[in-house]
Amino acid sequence: MRFNWIVRLKNPAVWLQMAAVAAAQVLAYFGMTGADFTTWGMVGEYFAKAVQNPYLLVCVAVAVAGIFNDPTTAGLGDSVRAMGYAAPYQEEVE
Repeated sequence: MRFNWIVRLKNPAVWLQMAAVAAAQVLAYFGMTGADFTTWGMVGEYFAKAVQNPYLLVCVAVAVAGIFNDPTTAGLGDSVRAMGYAAPYQEEVE
């Protein structure tokens, strides 16, 4: 099981997905919605609570791990082709 971490982490979509998945897990755990966060202080307070909760950290880690799975390959690793990429693959538009 090998991943091309450098290329994956260069892709802004991966960072957006990680943030969204982590936020969704935290909001669900605390029974809140995004609209409940009305101040930066409240965001910091719940971030601190989330980081101190081992169960929630495991839930976030499992959810984030799902982002890295490539459903187009068998198993959990990247294909030989993807391992050779130096940057995220971008299809040429004709």
